[in-house]
Amino acid sequence: MKEFIKGANPYMPLWEHVPDGEPRVFEHNGEKRVYVYGSHDIEREQYCGRNYVVWSAPVTDLTDWTYHGVSYTALYEDSILYAPDVVKKGDTYYLYAAERKGSLVVVASSKTPWGPFENPVPTKLGFDPGVLVDDDGKVYAYWGGCAAPCYIAELEDDMATIREDTLVSNPLGHSTCPWDPRDDGHISLIDAFFEASSPRKVLGKYVFIYSKRYEIPLPQYGIHEPCNGFLSYRISDTPFGPFHDGGDISLNGGEILKDSEGHGTMTYRWGNNHGSIMEVNGHWYVFYHRQTGVNEFSRQAMLEPVDVALGGDGRLYIGDITYLDGEPVASQPVEMTSQGAHVNGLDARKWISAGYACHIFGGRTNAYIRPGYEQRDDISTPVVDISSGTTVGFRYLQFGANPPKSVTVVLGEARKVRVNVRTDSYRGRVAATLDFPGNAKELTAPLTAGVIGRHAVYFEFLSEDAEGVCSFDRFTFD
Repeated sequence: MKEFIKGANPYMPLWEHVPDGEPRVFEHNGEKRVYVYGSHDIEREQYCGRNYVVWSAPVTDLTDWTYHGVSYTALYEDSILYAPDVVKKGDTYYLYAAERKGSLVVVASSKTPWGPFENPVPTKLGFDPGVLVDDDGKVYAYWGGCAAPCYIAELEDDMATIREDTLVSNPLGHSTCPWDPRDDGHISLIDAFFEASSPRKVLGKYVFIYSKRYEIPLPQYGIHEPCNGFLSYRISDTPFGPFHDGGDISLNGGEILKDSEGHGTMTYRWGNNHGSIMEVNGHWYVFYHRQTGVNEFSRQAMLEPVDVALGGDGRLYIGDITYLDGEPVASQPVEMTSQGAHVNGLDARKWISAGYACHIFGGRTNAYIRPGYEQRDDISTPVVDISSGTTVGFRYLQFGANPPKSVTVVLGEARKVRVNVRTDSYRGRVAATLDFPGNAKELTAPLTAGVIGRHAVYFEFLSEDAEGVCSFDRFTFD
């Protein structure tokens, strides 16, 4: 029996919904693992949930994730837990839990990286806390949301108390806010802080990672209205700033289609973004999240490899870096993919859920990935509301050295529809055509062109029924 692909993008099982993920590499009992700490989108009708869970993977294989269970439960019956952070100092792990939607931040502790985190102590930290334990043992906290400035302060040895004489307000300048559009004189439309503070130390530089809200059009990405789908950064030589010379690391708007003039079109529903970067076993990755469904209440954890380089001028570049004569000169957001840590592409001969799509484009309807919550290994989250002209794409698949002979497609329900399988582009070469007669959900067709190695693959749906829609469940090659 064929296996379902695991550890793709999103890298946790398709039934799990952990956004805002802060990655940390901790060594515990002699084993180094990557632990991800985030919110938990289980309320379904609003952001987040009433507990935190922990997932981890060995540093040698970021496709092999283990569930450690609930690490912390809200203190109050009416409390929703927003984005947390976890750091280690000495032999103790500290969880900064954002109770009551981030209006009350407490710090709890544990002797293991997966918790349970206990003995919570109130702090004066605020929304989206991020914490940095520096090389000399000093601890700095960063926090803030779009309707208020961001803040930085050093913490006392108790990991809870702010050293008031170190408090810095608004080191970046904050953006306007759609639900609180006041102008208090601190707004910066060039490099606008929105939320999601995550301080890191990288190659000797202090890196302030955050969610940026662009207020200006960015036609190269297909953005023509305010957008906070970016995970961005600025750098400094001190933990308090001044911060400068940053860039954008990721954008969760899917594959960006470019026209002849360089104007872009997003192919995925962008939404808020939150995460950070982490060096894992000698390689750098950005951890972020995407949206599923028709709102931002079913977000899922994503990761992509990134380049990190320090220029001769002292500037730090993070993302998809351009080099000139071996010297970094520019960077842009890395692409959003279906493969994640499967850096050579997803095994095309396994079952691949449509829920790993990073490109959903075209048609008369707004097709989307329907969230799934049933906790089983073979869960597949379908792309639904597909109409004629919709393309669903995956970047990238690995076909190996021997070309497969056929492709099998499974729909969510029987429909009369033609499915063209294209390679490398949503308008690329047709490698197979499947004509569903209307009374079958699963169909296999021969490939008319040989495909080897790593390729993007797109499924084009065509129907004579202008009003008809269908759903796409999964596929595999043989």
